[in-house]
Formats: sequence, C-alpha cells, structure tokens
Amino acid sequence: MERWSGKVAIVTGASSGIGAALSLHLANHGLKVVGLARRANLIDDLGSKVTGKGSITSRQCDISKPKEIEAVFQWVEQNFGGPDILVNNAGFLKPGNITDLGNNALSDEDIISTLDVNVKGMVMCTRYAISSMKKRNFNGHIININSLAGHYVPFETSFNVYSSTKHAVTAFTSALNNELAKFKSEIKVASISPGLVHTEMVNDYKGDMPILKPESVADAIVYVLSTPPNVNISELVIEPTSERRL
Repeated sequence: MERWSGKVAIVTGASSGIGAALSLHLANHGLKVVGLARRANLIDDLGSKVTGKGSITSRQCDISKPKEIEAVFQWVEQNFGGPDILVNNAGFLKPGNITDLGNNALSDEDIISTLDVNVKGMVMCTRYAISSMKKRNFNGHIININSLAGHYVPFETSFNVYSSTKHAVTAFTSALNNELAKFKSEIKVASISPGLVHTEMVNDYKGDMPILKPESVADAIVYVLSTPPNVNISELVIEPTSERRL
C-alpha cells in the first residue's frame, strides 16, 4: 500500500458499515479519504480514530442525485486535486417483492431508491472519477462493492430488486474493464462480492447464518488495492465460513 500513501480516496456510503471500516483502514495506510454520505456528521466522528498518517474528511452527498455527485467531485478536485481511488460502497436494501401478488410489495419509491443508489449512483460516480484520472494522467483504481446476490438470485424473493441491481454491478464492472482495455487505459476496476455483512442493511436479520464483520471486507479491499499496477483482481468473492445461500 506504500504507493497509495498521500493519495486521495473517495468512499461513498462512508458513515457506517463497510464504508466506515474501509475509511479508517485507508487513512491508517496514509491516504487522504473523502467520505461521502447523507449523514456526514457520522464520518466526522471517524477522524479521531485515525492512528496512521492519513486523514478522513466528510462531505455530505446523496448519490441518488447526479447534481450532488457532480458538485462533490468538483469540490474534491478543487481541494484535493482529484480522486486516485473510488470505492462505490453506498447501497440501499429494502426487502420486499417486485409485484403486489403477495402482501409484501415494495413501494414505487423503494424500487426507485434501490435503482438510483445501487446502479445510477455507482455509474455516475465512476464516470466523474475516471474523467478526473484521465485529466491527470493517473492510473487509479475503482472498487465496486457488489454482493453474492449479484451472482445468483436468492430463493428468498424479498431480495429480488436488490439482487437485480447487484447483477448490474457485476455486468457494469465487466463492461467497464472491457472498455478501459479497448482504449489502453491502465485504470483498474474490481468487483468485491461479500456474503452477509454486519451492517445497518441487515440489522433485522434473524437467521442463524454466520455474518462477516465490515473490517474483514475492508481488509480484502486493501489487499486488492495493494496488488502491483500490472495485476487486476476484477472479481473477489468473500464469504464467512459455513455460509449458506439464501
């Protein structure tokens, strides 16, 4: 991770869970982390926990809104020079069915929020990050936080919309790697697919399956970032031992 010391990382959804754990990991490795979230005050609390040479700066941003994304990336360029790493971590999960055939249908607003955060926000953040990297002629790294549900459709139908958006993450990562290769870009893109992680999204989970700690996923992301410039781990699946598929 030495080559990233002093570099700038944008982490979306940095107020809790994987985003908060990763922000601390990166700052402790010497990076200047800009954490994006709607609850920016929670990111401010992380700053006092940094023990390394890096820093964590909060910026309020709702990544379901393209204008806010554009504004925050302009702010990062003006104040930090631009992102060298982007971690698309923000996610939205509201269990419920696509249709009203049962009695647990998602509202239109919940479906739109899932699509906006999990797909649209990821794509737009990536476009701005790569544009900045291109202007500075820097071969950075894009990390997309995916899910096991982005590789199979769970039997539990209340995750159908969420799983659909995570399949989009899988396809987007592959398509983007193809596009970057076509134009001889050495920017790297990885999809990180954890199983169940102890975050706010699964606070109500009452099953008996083992659950990953956010810090374990953050460790894996640091590993991916630490690979040599000529090595791209395009997909990494992380499961707690003995996890069963839903």
